[in-house]
Amino acid sequence: MIDYATYCQIRSLYREKKLSVRQIGRRLKLSKKTVRKWIAQEFTKPERPGRTSKLDPHKEHIKSWLEHDDLSAQQVWQRLQSEGFEGRYTIVKDYVRLARPKPPGAFLTLQFAPGECMQVDWGSWGHIDVGSTRRQLSFFAAVLCYSRMLYVEFTLGQTQEHFLACHRNAMEYFGGCPESVMVDNCKT
Repeated sequence: MIDYATYCQIRSLYREKKLSVRQIGRRLKLSKKTVRKWIAQEFTKPERPGRTSKLDPHKEHIKSWLEHDDLSAQQVWQRLQSEGFEGRYTIVKDYVRLARPKPPGAFLTLQFAPGECMQVDWGSWGHIDVGSTRRQLSFFAAVLCYSRMLYVEFTLGQTQEHFLACHRNAMEYFGGCPESVMVDNCKT
């Protein structure tokens, strides 16, 4: 059995690129018999015999409970037991994990105009030998918010002097100064 993506490739190579059955088989590493079969017929997913679950008659109740109340899987299981459910807790827990409404993502999409803002932050890149000592190698990253153009500079420290020098170098690299700079909780 092949997947739907392979089926689409077979049909595309045969109809649009006019490749032979042998050429398609070589390209996709399939037998000629398989290629001929899927050229001639439409794709259908194989029917799997459905297994019933003790939880099937209660799934709509569970969904409505989860939509109205913020119940734990344990609370759902206890409610089901009071209604005569004889299944175990694990089947309820697994279903609640799938059926629970997902919270919206906790992020804010920001929009910027060209030249409006630059984001900066420090990063760490391990250690480097300098003479007879080992020093931490840091990097300064600056990204223009609109174009996502990136500037990276490696330094041996994260002092205020390094920070300001890296800002100046980044703005020289970008060819100008943005209206504002967003800093991500730097100690400097």
